[in-house]
Amino acid sequence: MSKLWSELVNNVSFVFVCTLVLVALAIVSSLVERKLPQLRKVSRARRVSIIGICSALAAVLHILDFPLPFLAPGFYKLDFSEVPVLLAGFFLGPSATVACEGVKILLKLLLKGTSTAFVGDFANFVVGCCFVLPAVVFYHIRKTKTGAVIGLVIGTLCMTVFGTAFNAVYLLPKFSELFHMPLDKIIAMGADIHAGISSVSSFVFWCVAPLNLVKGAVVSLLTMLLYKHVAAPLFQIKK
Repeated sequence: MSKLWSELVNNVSFVFVCTLVLVALAIVSSLVERKLPQLRKVSRARRVSIIGICSALAAVLHILDFPLPFLAPGFYKLDFSEVPVLLAGFFLGPSATVACEGVKILLKLLLKGTSTAFVGDFANFVVGCCFVLPAVVFYHIRKTKTGAVIGLVIGTLCMTVFGTAFNAVYLLPKFSELFHMPLDKIIAMGADIHAGISSVSSFVFWCVAPLNLVKGAVVSLLTMLLYKHVAAPLFQIKK
């Protein structure tokens, strides 16, 4: 009974943290958006349809994730779901990115479920927001191609730094707890790939940080290559 109660408390606390983070990101993105100049004015119906389309595309790309076994253990996977999220954010603003990230995760869970006790899904949402929000905010401050590139670089760095720290402090311990996998076993999985791994800090340094850098670089490149060709017809941009 005590074990069941402990698991219930752990799951409830995890859901509470997820909800709190979601609400905080939504509020922050909305407040920041009010301070940004030159946001496109679109109807509510068009805004909802754009977010829906981009979220659906993002969910499909998220489902098509794949591991990079030479960088990190198999439960860490690379996906390109932030590309449509960035396209929506560049067009609509920061709050649209949070909405797309949230809907993307919900659609993915409905279509595929979870294989990481929901920790990986929560991580994808939070770390994804840490990537797309800085990129989108900077782009709307300096709405040029150079501004987009700088924003994407800033977003990649934010995702790498925050994602690495967040994994070490919260995500890995919580994954170990909810998935019933000892931290020592997770560290050993990393040591099989990189001989220098012997602790949580070295695990995130050698596995998580490089994976986030690779994802940020590839997603940024795809976004820059696709924006004009995809966003113009998708969003019916006239200029």
